[in-house]
Order: sequence, then structure tokens, then C-alpha cells
Amino acid sequence: MPEVPRTDRRDRAVRGAALILAVAFTLICGFTPAEARLTRAEMSAVAVAPQPGARAPTDLTFVDAASGRPTSLGAAMGDRPALLLPVDYTCGNVCDPMVSLTAAALWATGLRPGADLRLVLVGLDPRDGPETARALLARDGTGEALGEGVRALVGEQAAIDRLTGALGYSLTSDRETDAIAHPAAALLLAPDGRLARVLSPLALNGRDLRLAVVEAGEGRIGNLADRFTLLCYGFDAATGVYTPLIRRILTGAALLTILAIAGGVLILARKSRRAV
Repeated sequence: MPEVPRTDRRDRAVRGAALILAVAFTLICGFTPAEARLTRAEMSAVAVAPQPGARAPTDLTFVDAASGRPTSLGAAMGDRPALLLPVDYTCGNVCDPMVSLTAAALWATGLRPGADLRLVLVGLDPRDGPETARALLARDGTGEALGEGVRALVGEQAAIDRLTGALGYSLTSDRETDAIAHPAAALLLAPDGRLARVLSPLALNGRDLRLAVVEAGEGRIGNLADRFTLLCYGFDAATGVYTPLIRRILTGAALLTILAIAGGVLILARKSRRAV
């Protein structure tokens, strides 16, 4: 087999890398949202708007996904501050990264998961059982990483409604897609169940979470967001486009991918020129 000239190999390598770059850009930037299904009126009701002095009923009964046994919300919190994360266990769009990012922020606080703070997941779909909740913790590694620092709960519709109603957490269901439109919000609870903070799990960092946890642990209640409109629905169904933060996350991921591949192209081109 005849030897391919170095200049041809270099050109082919550069063209190949450029093709990969173009394909990556197309896959990321060409991702289009599905057709809107929920009305503006339905979507406008999806928010976190807690009343002053809002408190989670710690006597509510759920099922602990780890043991499969009934437990109260208070027992899951363990008499310590807790970061309550309402999730749809079958949602792979935003709920999965939301849980992962929250767990990462918890580790970055320097606090002891389970001893100083617990992450408590509560399923919003009463059809989800313990195995569904365990599957979410297993696929993103949160269960193994946090151990006793995380509790995943599932429950009946009555318990879910009472909890979300007490915290001013409003959601709606899209029956056509069997999806739940709900706020992507982390609710920081004081040990007695009082709502101390409404945080964004997709923009959470260890420093801010640590300060909020310390405040919640001492029983001081901070200012709550009047309305939390970041939606965990993949896109804004009223307009058929991704919500602003989700779009920024996707754009950031696209830029990082493009820059990484472009850097690889430049390095490859330089090595090829040196070899000539």
C-alpha cells in the first residue's frame, strides 16, 4: 500500500476534525423543542409563591425509597435543616441534572451530608414507586455519593398536594405527554419545617448554600422569592421554546464542546505542520 504524503494526512485530519465540529454544532444547536401543549394560563400558574411563615407539614407520611417503609417528612429530615427538592423521578430533561447539581453543591459546602444537612427528594407523581426513585439516584450517582445524606420519598396524591400547597409550590400536568410542568426549585427547610429559602438548583454553589443552611439552622427566616418561574419542563410550553436558564445551559454546553473540538483541530494542525 503506497504511503500517503504527510501534507495529505494533515489535510484529511483537519477536514475530519472540522466535520466532527460541524456535526457537534448541528446536533447541539439544531435541537428543537416540541410543539407547545399547555396554555399560557396553565403555565402562568406554575410557580413558587409561598405565604409568609410557610411551613412544611413534617407529620406527612411518605414511603422511603431505600427501605420501602412508611416514614414521616420530619423523620426523613432527621431534625436538621433539609434541602427539599420536588422532582419527577421519570423526568430525564431537567430533574436528573437538577439532582446532580444540588448534590454537588451540598458537597461543596464543606458540611457533613446527613449530619449537618439532608437532601430530601419528594416525587410529584403518585404513580412512581420506590424502585423509580432508586433508579434516579442510581443513574446519576447521588445515592452512592451522599449515602445517609439523601432521602428519596414517594407518596400518595393527598400527601403531595398538602406539601406543595403548604409551601406555595404550584404545578400542572401535561396529559398528552404524561409530563409534569413544575418549578425547578430547591426549598431549604429549617429543622421545624419552616421555609427559609427558595433556591435555584441549577445555579447553586457551595458558598451560598452553606450560608443559607447556617441561617436555617439558627431559625432565622430570610426573604423569599415572590415568584420562582424557572420551569422544569424542558421548554416553555406556552411559547414552544426553552426557558431562559435552560437555554443558557444548553448554549454554554454547546460553546464548551465547540471550543474543545476547535482546540483539538488547532493542536492537530500544528503537530502536522511540525512533522512536515
